[in-house]
Amino acid sequence: MCETDQKTVKKMPRVATGDRAILPEGAKTIPVYIMGKMYEVPETLTIMKAMEFAGFKFLRGAGCRGGICGACPTVYRMAGDYKLHFGLACQTVVEANMYLAQIPFFPANRAIFNIDEIGGLPEAIHALYPEIFRCVACNQCTKACPMDVDVLGYISALKQGNIEKAAKLSFDCIQCGLCASRCMGEIPQYHAAQLARRVYGRYIVPQAEHLKARVAAIESGKYDAMLDELAAMSKEDLEKKYVEREREPDFAEIGSWQPKETRYL
Repeated sequence: MCETDQKTVKKMPRVATGDRAILPEGAKTIPVYIMGKMYEVPETLTIMKAMEFAGFKFLRGAGCRGGICGACPTVYRMAGDYKLHFGLACQTVVEANMYLAQIPFFPANRAIFNIDEIGGLPEAIHALYPEIFRCVACNQCTKACPMDVDVLGYISALKQGNIEKAAKLSFDCIQCGLCASRCMGEIPQYHAAQLARRVYGRYIVPQAEHLKARVAAIESGKYDAMLDELAAMSKEDLEKKYVEREREPDFAEIGSWQPKETRYL
């Protein structure tokens, strides 16, 4: 996940820093423990920025840095407290005497399937992920979720055959794997949920009529010449065209706005 150059961080007087990794004179720092070693870091940094400040270089496990991709799940304890805490390194702010370690990947079974062949029945998910029936409803999966997803809820829905409920309950899942890391039944919850959402989208949700029309237009070759025209443009011309493009007003009523140039619709 990361390397460290063992950079020595000078301990400084404790005053506010803002969210800067380059300390101003007199900046306030706090002790945190990364992989068991103590570092002094600015108190307002996220775990990810604090690790970089401490000299670590991310080779993987950094991802979007915006709390969406799920690449930086982190497990930590506070000094003197038995309780495990969970969060994303790019979103969680460091605290004094935090003992932390990142888990950028947790090995969990991921079934191989062809979405066009498995059908939309719950039995297809049950066959691919029979592990879900090992759930004992301990709820450790939900407690570990940094997105507050009701993991136990969607696993229970899958066991009951309610794919729609499972898909909707798991909608905010970012595939970080922390739920699976805590599961005593060794269930790959997040993979099962991803399959549920795909089955829901492929077989259960009615296809939008406007989407059918747009796909048909694409397949007919309507936009081929337009794409060829864009591909032949220079970088400068593309940038100019992008800057001058028509934009939908910020507060336009949904479905009420249409650009003056309609040949691209």
